[in-house]
Amino acid sequence: MTRLDRPQTAAVDDYFGALEARQGFIARSDVLAVGDDDRFIRRRIASGAWTRVRNGAYCLTPTWDRADDVERHVRRARAVVHAHGEAVALSHLTSLLMRPGIDVWGMTLGRVHVTRLDGRAGSVERDVVHHEGRVADDDLELVDGVPVVQETRSTVETLAQNRLEQDVVLADRILHTGRVSVADLQDRHLATRHHRGGRTVDMALRLADGRSESIGESRARFLYWSQGLPRPEVQYVVRDRAGRLVGITDLAWPDLGLLFEFDGRVKYGRLLKPGQEPGDAVFAEKLREDALRRATGFAVERLTWADLSRPSAMAHRARERMSSPRTA
Repeated sequence: MTRLDRPQTAAVDDYFGALEARQGFIARSDVLAVGDDDRFIRRRIASGAWTRVRNGAYCLTPTWDRADDVERHVRRARAVVHAHGEAVALSHLTSLLMRPGIDVWGMTLGRVHVTRLDGRAGSVERDVVHHEGRVADDDLELVDGVPVVQETRSTVETLAQNRLEQDVVLADRILHTGRVSVADLQDRHLATRHHRGGRTVDMALRLADGRSESIGESRARFLYWSQGLPRPEVQYVVRDRAGRLVGITDLAWPDLGLLFEFDGRVKYGRLLKPGQEPGDAVFAEKLREDALRRATGFAVERLTWADLSRPSAMAHRARERMSSPRTA
């Protein structure tokens, strides 16, 4: 593009907004290509119109302000690949976040992870971790036109770098997408199980369950396990005597007479039915709990996010509500 192609002043934001929407960011080279220079970029930043994503990459400030941590990480990752070209592929946690359906908890998103494809040694920059390692052709994929390391490998490599609770949450979310199975991850892990973090990966895969439907459920299940409680059933189906569905609870210890529900309060907010007030939703949930109790005779334990910060207390409450083991 030559200087004659430069959009008129009134259309500058529209032009760069369309460019940002297409590639996820605005590169310094994009600005130079239409005949502007670094002074133009500095003016846009000083005015608050643009925000610097990383060196040489920018976003419109409203776009950046609306983005959550994951979206910001993805936009920064795209800028990293643009800067390094074919020398790198997105890997580890960054590779996973490029794909839909991945939620994370407790993981730092400040640095983009890449694996070197040019044989250079690993290193750490301010906002990029460069990993070294052999990458075969079948280890690479394109996601939205960006080279990334294959999902199974990226999952195992990510699990090897974090704490077990973080790993169980991530593994649950990966499995929940249905794109990867436990067997896939275990097969990949076999080749690297003696590497650093291998024991953590092994335990995370033993504890993971893709039926878990939220971060809160995954954390609760892990924390109960960490406190020595028996492993619960996940997504436990409750029916009445006529065989009609009463409900599906997040977790259950049917032999110990306890059902569990995680209350993230989402159901009382943005997921309300049309015309439904929060109070109506709370009352409907109480009726549902009563129906679960009548159908099973079990107690119902409900926890919120705040409870997850007190695992010993939540385990004590669960034990108090558990009945003696039942016989058939």
